[in-house]
Amino acid sequence: MKTFFQYITLAGVALAATLACTKENYGDAPKPWDETANYFASADEKGFSTYYTPAIGRVGDPMPFYDGKAGEFKVLYLQEYDNNATYNFHPIWGVSTQDGASYVSLGEVIPVGASILEQDAAIGTGCCVYNEADALYYIYYTGHNGNCTNREVILRATSPDFTTWTKDLLWAMKGDDFGYSKEDFRDPQVFKADDGKWHMVISSNLKFADFVSDDLKTWSHVGSFNMVWDRMCECPDVFKMGDWWYFIYSEGYRAPWSRKVKYMMADSWQGLKDCFGNPGAHWPQDMHDGVLDSRAFYAGKTASNGTERYIWGWCPTRTGATIFDRNVNVGAASEPNWSGALVCHKILQKADGTLTLGEVPAMAAKYNKSKTVKVMASNGATLNGVNGSLKGDDAYILYNRLDAHNHLSFKVTTSNNWDKFGISLVRGTDSKKYYTMVVNPEWEDGRKVNFEEEGEEGKHFIEGVDGYNFARPANNEYKIDIYTDNSVVVMYINDVCAYTQRIYGIQKNCWSINNYGGSITVSDLAVTLY
Repeated sequence: MKTFFQYITLAGVALAATLACTKENYGDAPKPWDETANYFASADEKGFSTYYTPAIGRVGDPMPFYDGKAGEFKVLYLQEYDNNATYNFHPIWGVSTQDGASYVSLGEVIPVGASILEQDAAIGTGCCVYNEADALYYIYYTGHNGNCTNREVILRATSPDFTTWTKDLLWAMKGDDFGYSKEDFRDPQVFKADDGKWHMVISSNLKFADFVSDDLKTWSHVGSFNMVWDRMCECPDVFKMGDWWYFIYSEGYRAPWSRKVKYMMADSWQGLKDCFGNPGAHWPQDMHDGVLDSRAFYAGKTASNGTERYIWGWCPTRTGATIFDRNVNVGAASEPNWSGALVCHKILQKADGTLTLGEVPAMAAKYNKSKTVKVMASNGATLNGVNGSLKGDDAYILYNRLDAHNHLSFKVTTSNNWDKFGISLVRGTDSKKYYTMVVNPEWEDGRKVNFEEEGEEGKHFIEGVDGYNFARPANNEYKIDIYTDNSVVVMYINDVCAYTQRIYGIQKNCWSINNYGGSITVSDLAVTLY
């Protein structure tokens, strides 16, 4: 008679034999990825760690805050699910980070109301501040409920330790009490101005409401100022950096050229408000008209540790039956999908006070594993290792497959002021469609990043996620850094351009640098991973 343990042993041997046969029969040996260059249908991981995405759900409007007591940034956000309840949605969740490149989940911070009749049955954007006077953290947020008399009101919760939160059930700020809308009264942002008082800005149907407080408890209405012309502006953020005051906002106007994160600047808080009286006359003199990123970066708000200031926004997901459908379904005719991955940039302040976005310093340190780069195919190229020169309309260098998390770094030098080049992803030697970020000469001294689906079956220019104007470098040298985390990609050019995009299928596929007429030189190319 066989014992129980003999049965277990025999079963284990049988299982091992079965697995061995399966592996032999179905060819599961490691594939020589870097020896091939055909298209591969890859998929995202569950959860991203650089451009943070929870394993379940997505990141909605971020509310960053620097917690001086803990010595870290905390980024609150609206947690979005595929199966949100009809009335109860968007609880506030959070992550913490030291550097904007890696995150630890804090879980749920503020839950939605328990009943569909409560004012915060659904929650909208807000902000967090710490008040040293009473040693309390305050979160001001939007209570959203179409079943209530006021669809949107401002609510608050407090905590002594950022762990246990108490909703202030006896307090609410209603827009119609001050002459504003019952329907649109949301996105409170609290900050201190030069007068030492707390100020709160609230978005409400084409106006910003302005409130002031001495103690974060009692608020007085001090007036309003216009939004940008006839466009709803959301997620306001106000801060001082050096000698300048800045007002960052997300323009809700759905035209693809307009729905982006923008800013105004002035030498005082009052001056910022005055900018909106005639916005066109007060755009920052930065050649960008105050635009900070592409349409694939939205709801951006900032936080500073006293040394560096970062901005967090979300990069939307795309929908479609295939990777190719999703990559061109960018919402050009209306609004992109709401919520996605958390993207962080560093705020760069120029000598004249204007702003651009740059890479978070910790990103390069995180992506520190070198990858061997190989040339898989080329046309119109004179190669010098993996670098070289490209000449002609269809000139390109195709490089070996990428991983899930990549840092591409290189320099492109154009031969004249009109040369055009691009970087393609999800490209194989057999691809009839692939996706290109084109550095396009809008005029001799101006450039813009366009998004194109290239290839013989491609749609070419895709309206809705092109970038914004930036100055051609005087020496025609473009220092380019591209970071990817699964399907999220961010490209930086010369500290004057940040371009965020969602492109599915980047991982395990080849990529290329392309030239379109004229000639370019590629140098200093390197790829690193984490």
